Amino acid sequence: MVAHLDEATTLLQQLIQLNTDTANGHESTVADVLEQLFTDAGIATKRIPFAEGRDNLVAEFGEGSPVFAFGGHEDVVNPGDLSKWQYPPFSATIDGDRLYGRGASDMKSGLVAMALAFIHLKQSGFPHHVRFIATVGEEYGAPGSRQLTELGYADDLDALVLGEPTGNVIEFGHAGSYNYEITSQGQAVHSSIPDQGINATTKLVDFAVAERTAFDDAPVDPVLGPLVHSVTILQAGDQVNTIPGSARLAGNIRPTKAFTNEQVTARLQEVVQAISDKGPGTLEFHLTHSFYPVVTAKDGRLVTTANAGIAAASGQPVPLATFSGATDASEFTKSSNQFETIIFGPGNEDGNVSHQVNEHVSLTRFHQAINEYEQIARHYFA
Repeated sequence: MVAHLDEATTLLQQLIQLNTDTANGHESTVADVLEQLFTDAGIATKRIPFAEGRDNLVAEFGEGSPVFAFGGHEDVVNPGDLSKWQYPPFSATIDGDRLYGRGASDMKSGLVAMALAFIHLKQSGFPHHVRFIATVGEEYGAPGSRQLTELGYADDLDALVLGEPTGNVIEFGHAGSYNYEITSQGQAVHSSIPDQGINATTKLVDFAVAERTAFDDAPVDPVLGPLVHSVTILQAGDQVNTIPGSARLAGNIRPTKAFTNEQVTARLQEVVQAISDKGPGTLEFHLTHSFYPVVTAKDGRLVTTANAGIAAASGQPVPLATFSGATDASEFTKSSNQFETIIFGPGNEDGNVSHQVNEHVSLTRFHQAINEYEQIARHYFA
């Protein structure tokens, strides 16, 4: 093993060793560390509680317009089967150039790199308005960014850089993420007398079949590509000799600018209503999560100056891309304020390791990202 004991790496290890599985919360432990870090650097901070043990953190220096922001989330996904990990997921073990652990890629390496760049900008006397935003719960529902958006923290932004792992490309856009549930209510009876009951699976299956073609007319977005949709959960019945009286289905859709979240809702409601109106039993639609697609102009100020900053820090610009996931930007961009957003961060350099067993980050890329983030901000204001 090769030891990497510099302060940046030590800080990253410290945050990865904090178990902030989004299912359990505890993001306040990350907020504690960052708040102390910023306070020691003379930067004003504010904690915005979401729930017990779950605090968003906002820090900033400078004033006026434009407002440039770094953003990231404090939570991580569940590590899954611990026996499959090469190293314990919250040990932050270093092996060669890799640091292993849950959140190493998604996205505590990006969060730490942005925090250190933010501090260096402040200590260098950077004369512009810069904000740092750390959120809770991005991995499940993004309640932190939703809360901050409702409180107005995106209302004066001009540029937002999210430090999610991007495999050394700038992502200038991503699809939305839309989760829904369909419930079917019937009447349970013994399977020997099905005509005296209402089988809840019937209308649910009818919906699943109709869903396959329900979005065939959705236009292909010129930037984000086609709308993607899938039924992912089916649940009905608990014993073979009983007609199920209730059943449920859940699905995920990736809306685009060409076929929006609102259009998706309208289409699903149309399908559900048409099926529910036919015969006995009822079918109901429930919206679970609705994250918006995000697209920033490739030739706009943020994308072009960010790539110039990356080139200045690392020797060459990086490719531009979009992806089909969703980020906190889906919530922040619900602000009536229009601003540019990019996603760029260390992680996923050798394939998508985020959310996977043996998640890791290259320490070389992590250290490089600190300088890249600083140069992105400097070139934005140049």
